[in-house]
Amino acid sequence: MVFDWEHPELYDAVERALGEDIGSGDITTQLTVAEGRRATGKFYARAEMVLAGIELLPLIYECRGGVDGLQLLAASGDRCHDGQLIAEVEGLAATLLECERTALNFMQRLSGVATLASRFASEVKHTKCKVLDTRKTTPGLRRLEKMAAAAGGVTNHRMGLFDAVLIKNNHIAAAGGVRQALAASLPSGKPVEIEVRTRQELDEALSSGATRLLLDNLTPAEAREWIDYIAGRASCEISGGVTLATVRAYAEAGADFVSSGAITHSAVSMDLNFRLALL
Repeated sequence: MVFDWEHPELYDAVERALGEDIGSGDITTQLTVAEGRRATGKFYARAEMVLAGIELLPLIYECRGGVDGLQLLAASGDRCHDGQLIAEVEGLAATLLECERTALNFMQRLSGVATLASRFASEVKHTKCKVLDTRKTTPGLRRLEKMAAAAGGVTNHRMGLFDAVLIKNNHIAAAGGVRQALAASLPSGKPVEIEVRTRQELDEALSSGATRLLLDNLTPAEAREWIDYIAGRASCEISGGVTLATVRAYAEAGADFVSSGAITHSAVSMDLNFRLALL
């Protein structure tokens, strides 16, 4: 799986994370570690997980002047077991110590997203349904969290408000109706999806040229009824109330897509640790 680990937003996230942690300097390391002392460090997975974010390590160390050697022994999207060595680094002990928490924070958070995403993806195996992430991400970390979600096996929805049209109920209200919202959006050249909440809105959307529908807050049984009625006239995304316990039922109801904000907003960070040894 190929990701753009050199995207400027990633460098910005790393620099901000290091800045908030180190501030004017790592005073503990400055007081206790002799200048110029060198060390090795090893990163270990401490639970079963889908790893994500390990490719940030070179960026993190680069921001602090670099290290003498760094070996990544796993990649984002890899399934790791408890006790697995995933990376080794060699350099100034001070650099390794001041980067330790930032490195772990990124990998623990992103591996949590990837691991939860993999569980959602697993639930819809052997169906036509794809699981989508959402914009319910940590402010400033969206690109990273969406990369982690993809590493776990789900499909990225739009990155933001700029790359696709998603007409929701408030847009419909502001535009004056379903027909008006679609008429204004379809010529944009962007992908267009519209939320429909009633059969009247559904019929109006289909007659107005909608090709992708968002069905929100339906039970699996209701979703099946709606999808049967749509009968392939548009693709269907289910959102609202999609959990690990329900995602399979929505997929089997015939949904083309299901989206779940839980993948990013409710992921539990995974356990990794770092062990340092002096040279």
